[in-house]
Amino acid sequence: MSGVYVRAPTRRGGMLTVGTLAGLAGGLIEIGWIALYQHAAGHSAATVARGVTQSLLPGLASTPAGVPMGLAIHMALAVALGIVIAVAVPRMAPRLAGTPLEPITVVAALVAVWAVNFFIVLPVINPAFVTLVPYGASLVSKILFGFAAAFVFWANSRRRAGA
Repeated sequence: MSGVYVRAPTRRGGMLTVGTLAGLAGGLIEIGWIALYQHAAGHSAATVARGVTQSLLPGLASTPAGVPMGLAIHMALAVALGIVIAVAVPRMAPRLAGTPLEPITVVAALVAVWAVNFFIVLPVINPAFVTLVPYGASLVSKILFGFAAAFVFWANSRRRAGA
């Protein structure tokens, strides 16, 4: 099995740490991508951050705290998502952990999350949010999250394997 790194079973704390790191990496890459996209499109990324706040704390969206609150909410959700992926993928598909199929599985899971968010959840809680960034650009952000998270899992597998 040369070149295949199997993620060893970890304690709950280890999974939480790796999931947190994966979520932080994914959340930050999404922020970077959306900021870049919005700038290139001649729009403000602050509008998207305010939209995140509007989705959960509508009364704060138009206040000076709207943008930082949106970023904090986004990062908290990203960390939660990273932890869920870190726990779910090895449990649901233990043979994929550490293999070349793991990143594909992680990205596919994030695409599923994106679809649920943009076609089911957000149209109910904040229909205006889905119009802030085109579907394609928001999908790219979630795919980038998936690759960032998969990289964290891969790096953890290599570290645990002693490579």
